[in-house]
Amino acid sequence: MNTIVRLGEDLSYNPAMKILVIEDDREAADYLRKALDESGHNAHIASDGEAGLHMAETGDYDVVIVDRMLPRRDGLSVISELRARGNRTSVLILSALGEVDDRVTGLRAGGDDYLTKPYAMSELLARIEVLNRRGGARDAETLYRCGDLELDRLSHTVKRAGKEIVLQPREFRLLEYLMRHAGQVVTRTMLLENVWDYHFDPQTNVIDVHVSRLRGKIEKGFDGPVLHTVRGAGYMLKAA
Repeated sequence: MNTIVRLGEDLSYNPAMKILVIEDDREAADYLRKALDESGHNAHIASDGEAGLHMAETGDYDVVIVDRMLPRRDGLSVISELRARGNRTSVLILSALGEVDDRVTGLRAGGDDYLTKPYAMSELLARIEVLNRRGGARDAETLYRCGDLELDRLSHTVKRAGKEIVLQPREFRLLEYLMRHAGQVVTRTMLLENVWDYHFDPQTNVIDVHVSRLRGKIEKGFDGPVLHTVRGAGYMLKAA
């Protein structure tokens, strides 16, 4: 494998990011995940384009790293589909194809940056840092509203009908995720991966308990329900 060089580089890097790596070369993917994890990030791996597209759509990642040559769906197709669906997650393309035309094609497909293999890990880390800063524009929205329910990420406060609601940290994170996806069905798997950071079902009622507590806090004494159970699918936050 001739993918990553300069293994002795300093990999210290902040702030922590949630990163999806779509790479079918198992050795390259494992190395990259290890390097990212050691740098304080939370790296997830998809080994083909279809799986990567699904994870990118449901995973709330800060940055997606995509190899161009992938089975089932090529990397540029993944990026184009994400953009077509309105997903603005920052994307770094990795490829052994390094000609100017190759880079232009990748960027025009919707990639935010293009890095040619082999690459230095320090450069990759620097590039995702820049992409994350740029991506702040997509997360610049700090105030979410759903009807008369309001969540402020900066002040870490929640109000409904102007009345402040006190939430525990996990409840706040759960509500924030639901509000970011207001009007959409949020599945149990999406909540496990993005609120609890589980990549398996622990077979407990942890989600049910937290949803029930959150529902009680944001609905009791207020005008109408906002957190709805979608039978057999998951939950949906929808204005009363």
